[in-house]
Amino acid sequence: MAKTIRIGTRDSDLARYQAKVVQHQLEHLGHKTILVPVKSTGDVILDKPLYELGITGIFTRTLDIAMLNNEVDIAVHSLKDVPTALPKGIVQAAVLKRGNVRDTLVYKNNEEFLAAKDAVIATSSLRRRAQWLNRYPTHKIEDIRGNVNTRLEKLEQTKHWNGAIFAAAGIGRLGLRPEEALNLNWMIPAPAQGTIMIAALEHDEEIRAICAEINDHETEICTTIEREFLNRLEGGCTAPIGALAFIKEEEVNFEGILLSTDGTKKITVKKTKKLGSHHDLAKWSADYVIEKGGKRLMDTVKQSQRKPTVFSTKLFTEDQRLLFHEKVVAQSHDFIKISLNRIPPRHFKTETENVIITSKNAVEALLTNFSAIELQFKNIYCVGRRTKRLVEQRIGKVKHTEKNAEKLAHYLVEYIEGTEVTYFCSNLRLDDLPRILDENNINVTEIEAYQTKFNSKKIDDTIEGVLFYSPSTVKSYKQNNTANGIAYCIGETTAKEARKHFKDVRVAKIPTVESVIELVNEHYV
Repeated sequence: MAKTIRIGTRDSDLARYQAKVVQHQLEHLGHKTILVPVKSTGDVILDKPLYELGITGIFTRTLDIAMLNNEVDIAVHSLKDVPTALPKGIVQAAVLKRGNVRDTLVYKNNEEFLAAKDAVIATSSLRRRAQWLNRYPTHKIEDIRGNVNTRLEKLEQTKHWNGAIFAAAGIGRLGLRPEEALNLNWMIPAPAQGTIMIAALEHDEEIRAICAEINDHETEICTTIEREFLNRLEGGCTAPIGALAFIKEEEVNFEGILLSTDGTKKITVKKTKKLGSHHDLAKWSADYVIEKGGKRLMDTVKQSQRKPTVFSTKLFTEDQRLLFHEKVVAQSHDFIKISLNRIPPRHFKTETENVIITSKNAVEALLTNFSAIELQFKNIYCVGRRTKRLVEQRIGKVKHTEKNAEKLAHYLVEYIEGTEVTYFCSNLRLDDLPRILDENNINVTEIEAYQTKFNSKKIDDTIEGVLFYSPSTVKSYKQNNTANGIAYCIGETTAKEARKHFKDVRVAKIPTVESVIELVNEHYV
């Protein structure tokens, strides 16, 4: 080829090193080349972890543009940084023989902290973070950004860090691997980690033919499988996905992993196929992960990376979280903590005639102190269908139930047998019910069955709505937050408290968590 091949590269030490490896191999074949450094967004923005930048191909986009603008002929990348779907008009022209695929822990002093409960590890990779927390759940992860040299300096300067995780290939190629380093053979690497890739324009057949001369076929097979696995799981650099394929004795061995961002959940897959019959290996492995719950896990990961729109004052179950419309991103936290009290028998008669139970917490408190046989209540009155269901499953028949405490009080004024009632309540009990009964000459014996403790936290001011399930959750919320947006309430009693602070208060059709979620969905559809 007569013209000089312009090699586009990021302007970092590692990127230049890799571009020079390509340059050396091309020049060894007799081609003239020149390096053209280009700064990428990933190199410029160093104060945020990669997964917060929200840009696909953050280290490749600038080089892609330069190539499409005919400023460079080829671009050299770390293949693990390249999106699985390349821009239109750009193709993978070659991969070089793969280097060390592993992740490496660079640590300070010694490795004793690995056995300690408390340790701090630095990484901005969600995949490394998730796998580390899966193995060491009590450790803390902090973000670290910058090129290899910068990160090594930050590790040295940050006293409370015990170590930081690097790609073994990166610190090895630059000759920066310190003695205090340990390959993490248990950690599944990023798809295509340790691989140098060359991208070229699809229509430039001459350049593509030249690049093909330095392509390593075995590396191409393995990294193609890994990247297809990643693509089929709809992942990217912001998903905790690992994949590794290698060829041994005419067999392709594959291992993949998908985790939740906090490392508490993981799905793994291992599969081996004969070389030549390996073309469906990525599909089979991805399908296996999806069947084992991978789709739900991926949906959770994607949701966690979007800004929340609503906040629940009660922690959601996974099934409840999945009920939200796709436009809604929900976060949750228990704003109330419950502790059950000891109830001595002398405080009430287990054969009490009239009993009021307004929550499942009261049910749990009773059954913690007594057996169902001991609780020979004649007439049980409840608030809420779920409380009624729980009482009838575990204690006995419910005589009557109402949607809220105020309605139950008015019912009892009309229909109660006798003039006495025992009310199993919280330390933060409802005021309306005993007041209404007392005003109508019904004697109320209040027994504190459990304690309700505020467990408030500050939430983002950008939250558009808050889900409340009791007056206490409203009071707890107000300890650290202002009343902005919409208050979605489980019932009228909760709504009454919410109206003291919120202008827009909406009440669910029936008093269930699912009904409150449906109320939220109606707003966003």
